[in-house]
Amino acid sequence: MKKFFKLLMIALLACTLVACGGSKEEGGEESTGSDSLVIYSPNSDPLIAVAETFGEKYGIAVEVVSAGTGECLERIAAEKDNPQGDIMYGGMNYANSFNADYVPLFEEYVAAGDDTLPEAYRNFNGITTHYCLDGSAALLVNVEEYEKLGLNIDDFDSYADLLQPELKGKIAMGDPANSSSAWAELTNMLLVMGDAPYDEKAWEWVGEFINNLDGVQLSSSSAIYKGVVQGEYVVGVSYEDPCVGLLVDGATNVRLIYPSEGAVWLPAGVAIVKNAPNMENAKKFVDWLISDEGQAEVAKTTARPVNPAISNTAKEMTPFSQINVVYEDMALCGSNKKAWQARWTEMFTAAQN
Repeated sequence: MKKFFKLLMIALLACTLVACGGSKEEGGEESTGSDSLVIYSPNSDPLIAVAETFGEKYGIAVEVVSAGTGECLERIAAEKDNPQGDIMYGGMNYANSFNADYVPLFEEYVAAGDDTLPEAYRNFNGITTHYCLDGSAALLVNVEEYEKLGLNIDDFDSYADLLQPELKGKIAMGDPANSSSAWAELTNMLLVMGDAPYDEKAWEWVGEFINNLDGVQLSSSSAIYKGVVQGEYVVGVSYEDPCVGLLVDGATNVRLIYPSEGAVWLPAGVAIVKNAPNMENAKKFVDWLISDEGQAEVAKTTARPVNPAISNTAKEMTPFSQINVVYEDMALCGSNKKAWQARWTEMFTAAQN
């Protein structure tokens, strides 16, 4: 047995020396370090494909572990003494980026080119690089099912329309306490549905909305938009990226609505795991992601590049000029995240009694 472990350690050491000996990048440049990159991500398939494009360009074997934001962060926390992943790609929204429990899990790194991004979207905490904008207010409606209720789809254009009694129990929503997209939807509602941002009148409206959910709260973001396409729900309270993806893929029975009260776009972030085993490749990926080339790859997806000079190629995306774009107080929402999540949970639970 001792001999076995000795041979195993020799083999591992040999592999390490080979990996550190350098590899050729495109164009013949030397690159020290490993040829691997392990990414934890809650992102949709098109954004995962962006990471895979990076791997193909640089000859790096990219492994993506897909899971929800909470699950990814919990995994990184559990592995902090022996990191297995290199990157948290997505899920690093403003609240998570400033959460005292999460900040120590990530490496301090500011990507090359970060200072060329719009000031509002630059690295604000030393760990989070923003690479795309997520539309947090996306209402996906199954047109046929909606009109079966005797309603006119052309009249649906707002959060207020979610309170129609015909929709009770037919709306799909996630849990803001466990889903980053549902959390973003909640803060968007609180921003625009009161007399002033985040006031008690906005919470009163949220209470009415919860009553109209009639107990429907899904644990999976994908179950929301997939359920609407399949006719299981009439309306899905979702986010822009996967909804536009459905339209790009040819879905004809759904319509994407941006609430007339106002829709927020939040910067999605990427961060390097503290003491990442493939640190050089992790930094290379973050740098590339906000380069013109990386942003052009993001523009091929159904997310919006953080660099305004790069335009999306998907014709199914509604231009900002046709949307009432509003801006969230990200610091306020981040500092109130736990309290507001708890309040939602309490209200939702009370509505079931």
